[in-house]
Amino acid sequence: MPTLQSVRGRAAAFAALITVTAVCAGDAVARSFPFGSGTRSVNDLGNQFVPFHAKLWDLLHGRGDGGLLLNWQSGYGTAFLPDLGTYLTSPFALLVGLFPRDRIDLAVYVITVLKMAAAGAAMAWLLLSFVTKRRDTAPWWVAGMLGATYALCGWSVIEASYNPMWLDGLIGFPLLCLVGEWVRAGRRPVVGPLVVALVWVANFYTAYMATLGAVLVLCVQLLLDGGVLRAWLRVLVRGAVTVLLGIGLAAPVLLPVVMGTRHAYPGWTTEFKAAGWSEVFARALPATYDFFTPAVFLGGGALLLAAVLPFNRAVPRRERVAWAGLAGAVALSLQWGPTHLVWHAFATPNGSPFRQTFVLSGLLVIAAWRCLAYGWPGRRALLGGSGVLVAVGLVAATDALTGRRALALFACGLAAAVAALLVVRLPRRRYAALAALLLVGGLAGQAAATTAYADRARLDRLDHYPAWDEAHEKRAAAIAEVDGWPNYRTDPGRTQITANDPLLLGGQGSSYYSSHTPDVLTRTLGALGAGWTSNGRAVQSLDNPVVDAVFAVGARLRTEEEDGSSAGSSAAGGSSAGSSAAGGSPEVSRADVPPLVTVRPPERTPPHYGPSPFRNQELLLGSRVYSAPVAGACPAGREVFLWAPDYYGTARLGDAPPVMLRGDKPRWRAAVTSLGTAERAGERITFDRKAPTTRTVACLDRTRLDAAVDRMKKTGAVSVRVSDHGVRAQLPPGSTGTAVLAAPRIAGWSCAGKPADSSLGLVAVPLDPDGTTTSVDCSFRPPGLRSGAALGAASLLVLLGVAALSVRRRRREGPGAVELPAPGGAPELLPAVEPAP
Repeated sequence: MPTLQSVRGRAAAFAALITVTAVCAGDAVARSFPFGSGTRSVNDLGNQFVPFHAKLWDLLHGRGDGGLLLNWQSGYGTAFLPDLGTYLTSPFALLVGLFPRDRIDLAVYVITVLKMAAAGAAMAWLLLSFVTKRRDTAPWWVAGMLGATYALCGWSVIEASYNPMWLDGLIGFPLLCLVGEWVRAGRRPVVGPLVVALVWVANFYTAYMATLGAVLVLCVQLLLDGGVLRAWLRVLVRGAVTVLLGIGLAAPVLLPVVMGTRHAYPGWTTEFKAAGWSEVFARALPATYDFFTPAVFLGGGALLLAAVLPFNRAVPRRERVAWAGLAGAVALSLQWGPTHLVWHAFATPNGSPFRQTFVLSGLLVIAAWRCLAYGWPGRRALLGGSGVLVAVGLVAATDALTGRRALALFACGLAAAVAALLVVRLPRRRYAALAALLLVGGLAGQAAATTAYADRARLDRLDHYPAWDEAHEKRAAAIAEVDGWPNYRTDPGRTQITANDPLLLGGQGSSYYSSHTPDVLTRTLGALGAGWTSNGRAVQSLDNPVVDAVFAVGARLRTEEEDGSSAGSSAAGGSSAGSSAAGGSPEVSRADVPPLVTVRPPERTPPHYGPSPFRNQELLLGSRVYSAPVAGACPAGREVFLWAPDYYGTARLGDAPPVMLRGDKPRWRAAVTSLGTAERAGERITFDRKAPTTRTVACLDRTRLDAAVDRMKKTGAVSVRVSDHGVRAQLPPGSTGTAVLAAPRIAGWSCAGKPADSSLGLVAVPLDPDGTTTSVDCSFRPPGLRSGAALGAASLLVLLGVAALSVRRRRREGPGAVELPAPGGAPELLPAVEPAP
């Protein structure tokens, strides 16, 4: 006779198998990577997650510039621990190290599919923890099917599949519900907090939502258990301690993430808007897609069983009301502003506003399982549930999101589920096999079709980026060939494949896109004329010789496009990201630049940026190198620069090739751009559409710039050493004034044991006025790391105390008792007996 553990394992494996099969089949039908030429790297998947996984690959293999604390490759030097905690602390992320680096896209795909499979397995395991004393509960394969249904819910295959860090929450919800079962039974006081810590470290954002959902499940279980208020309070206190201990253990990662968010550029704010109910019902159907409505699709079998539950009189009335009421209440909470804010940690997301939908999917799957806890539902209950879903389909048919394909798949799935639940009650085993085939086949077919539909729909509606190909290889090789860090920086170029090209391709540029893009970085580079997308969260490379001199960019990658019509344009943030950049032949331009640490002369008053990016560049450089155009034109031989941050279109100097500018307030900002060198006096700038009202033209004198660089080199550091946590520089004898590190003064920098100063947004160290300072030693520690480590250590000590008490209690109870599951998953202590022959 199989044990409960082996049955759980069988169901979990079955759920994982169905999940992997359906996802891969859907991607293959859509001819999406890795089964075809269509890229799957849409939106933040290609722009953030793939580059960050490439950075993790470098760290695992001892490559890249910087370490866990400091990332020297992005944004001229940024904190890495907040990014690590946000995007890369899932245990699955470590699998990236097993793949070749040029197969980074395949690695992320495999990790994504494995996460979905793990979510299905975890849910199947949880469902079989909700056991009863009756022997006629549904067989293990139904738990596996429902687990796969959860893993293949619309939220998973449509939204989280290109936000793979969210999938850790999909895994976390059933795990945290399982912890709730342990708490209710007074079991596993050490393992429980460890599971909570693992879930919160993997992805704190969705872990927060999963924790709320698990608390609701625990409360329903307590209500169904009955008992006295004192017993309920004991369980709730035990649960609160378990959660707080787990979060405390995760604090060394969580607190730096929280502090990184506080110091990040604000991006944009949005207000919540409830979806129309016809849209909500439409999204319950397979093969529908929309970015601003909840993806509540579930395979026909689970949705039918959840709808049958209120009509199934075999289930006690109180249990029917509790589980159906919980699912309904959570569904309504998605649509109400105050509860929407609670689900999202009191901040409305910038995109995809229904990110908590996976919790609703999990609750519906649990409701479906509880519908089977007292046997297969009868015909009357089945008729009632079918009527509910028919009504859902009729309302959904009135919405524009619902196409014929969606209605046909919905109808077929419903028919298959109804047929399965009718034949499974027949006495012969072959009918059970037929029922399993109908339920699993209907689920896999609907999920695969929805996956394929979403693959195609995302390409039409979202920005997309190419998988690693020959263009990536050429650029990475060109960067590696000239990389001279830390003597100088190598910028991957203005024409970007992604907004995180330094992480993906190598080098040390200003490009950076993250939820933690520092406020000081965006504002400093913005003052110097940088462009951006995502309303300032995705800062772009600024191809400007003055800025390159200030930040010690001695090598810069350029492609053919930058010499032609798309010169200076940014592909990041637009759907042309891959296509416009992939065909360019990379060329490297070199420049003589000062070291990373330079010395500025003493100043009476601290300098401040003004409205002109050209004057701001000169202020940071310490020399005048620009002149204003005379009579609207630059002198012959001067390089002409245009600043028109809000203009979207092309600009042309005389007969030179047009240059594309991409400004579109507030999301996009066009950078200061070179229009070329004036061949003769009087050359005018023309635009392909109405000339921008906000524009400034400046004429760069290269001779003056060369002289300024020479001065900075003579007074700059003699030697510079960098590490993954700081910088040490040796200065020329007699240096006075201010030593400036060519890195943004983000929170966490300290020099000589005290917080570093800031000079025009860069790390600065005042030097002794008598010229006795010979070196500068600055270190970086992400804010929140020290307090997080202290809280983590304290939580660990408490957990060790709990473990010691648990061991002592077990010794007192002795070895003569074994645990058997009781109704609702609570174990009963029964005398140990020998198994019957």
